[in-house]
Amino acid sequence: MESHQPLPTAVEALARLQQGNERFVQGRARFPTVQKEILAELAKGQRPYATILGCSDSRVPPELVFDASFGELFVIRVAGNVLGPAILGTLQYAGAHLKTPLFVVLGHEGCGAVEAAIGTHFHAAQHRSRIELLLEQITPALAGLDVSQPPETLLQQAVEANVRHTVASLRATPEAQAREQEGLMQLVGAVYELQTGRVRFLAPDAQSA
Repeated sequence: MESHQPLPTAVEALARLQQGNERFVQGRARFPTVQKEILAELAKGQRPYATILGCSDSRVPPELVFDASFGELFVIRVAGNVLGPAILGTLQYAGAHLKTPLFVVLGHEGCGAVEAAIGTHFHAAQHRSRIELLLEQITPALAGLDVSQPPETLLQQAVEANVRHTVASLRATPEAQAREQEGLMQLVGAVYELQTGRVRFLAPDAQSA
């Protein structure tokens, strides 16, 4: 069962995320509990206004970070917010069936997966085989970074580079190109600040880099 209320535009959806994060930062979150009536209505179907591809890190739950309730966000979480067949399939479902107008790639400060990729790429560090497969999705984003920087600075730049790389990879898909050209979708990158709780949305020129 679908609601007759229209989905917000991508601009409206982005504004809602920014406003929700502001409430979260200021300690004014709206959803400490969910009423049974709301759950019953959601059981009839979902119409999330944004799809979030985030990291599995337990400190970065998108629903809490954006002060969003049940049914508002379609969330995909994987270490390092990387792509892969299952992730791409899930994103395709969000676009083709849920038709969310906004897609957000959400990285975060101090990402362990990105830090591990730095170790592999620059220092020949070794990890277990399946972790190595995951890190292979991150290492292309590290090309061109200055390894002589302080480790904290390098990690910060690598986190942003990884988000930009994922955004660019998604934007290159035929589905994303078609929906963006039709004005049906907006794709943005963002980084969550662990100490402040603030989500910093990357500027459009940085996202397309």
